[in-house]
Amino acid sequence: MTLNWLEMALGLQPATETKLLLSLAVVSALMVVRWLVWWVVSWRTDDVRVRYHVRKISTYVSAGLGLLIVGRIWFTGFRDVGTFLGLLSAGLAIALKDLVASIAGWAYLLWRRPFEVGDRIQIGDHAGDVIDLRLFRFTLMEIGNWVEADQSTGRVIHIPNSRALIDVIANYSKGFQYIWNEIPVLVTFESNWQKAKEILQQIADSRSAHLSEAAMESVRKAAQRAMIIYSTLTPKVWTSIANSGVLLTIRYLCDPRKRRGTEETIWEDILREFHRCDDIDFAYPTVRRFINLQEGKPGTGAVRVSSFEEELS
Repeated sequence: MTLNWLEMALGLQPATETKLLLSLAVVSALMVVRWLVWWVVSWRTDDVRVRYHVRKISTYVSAGLGLLIVGRIWFTGFRDVGTFLGLLSAGLAIALKDLVASIAGWAYLLWRRPFEVGDRIQIGDHAGDVIDLRLFRFTLMEIGNWVEADQSTGRVIHIPNSRALIDVIANYSKGFQYIWNEIPVLVTFESNWQKAKEILQQIADSRSAHLSEAAMESVRKAAQRAMIIYSTLTPKVWTSIANSGVLLTIRYLCDPRKRRGTEETIWEDILREFHRCDDIDFAYPTVRRFINLQEGKPGTGAVRVSSFEEELS
């Protein structure tokens, strides 16, 4: 009766009506099974990562099975699955070039795993935390841009998977799981820069030296997969000269997601310690008068004021 009703209402041939009903039944059954799997996993665990991966895997498996079964229903002449998939792939490659490139990118992401959900990456001009990975695109929670120190902007960016085959990918989280951060501190030429350097080294040691051991273990593990070599992972203060004074640069390890927090803590320590020292002062662009005869070194032509007045008299 159902087939007769469909034939009268839609004007379809009986064979077409049968294929349509079978296709609907297959799709419905796969959706029910997928929902049951998701419900069981959600009931048994609260782990967000496990839920996410189960949801993605069940979606891919059900979609693949549905494509194969429905394809066999409609294309009865192609009993060979390989022939069917070959013809389907050729047609898609010609008609849907961009989508096929994204599928190829998706396969590359699953096979080579340059990044996974939860990693912090930069691809091209975009940086952020990977929050989703799908067949055609992956999604980032953006960081940086107009916001300083790799903080989240609140924007969600959808990027085609094909970009993973073209653009350079930088992964903050995989391999060596820490990043080097630098804080430049500029003190005046007249300041006791040696004392300032000792203070900065003590601050860096107290705030980040504990990461060195964990970082070294991370390097050992990463070295089993790639040639990652670090001989020194302890914090260090480097000395150089800038236009306005002596530049002391703190270089230390930190967690990629805690860069701004560590900078704030270290700067607050610096401000407190320098405030206690009357022989250390921050430098900044200023205009001053310098009289070499009075302030310069004797070897550069400077003489004492009294000697200079005696010569004039």
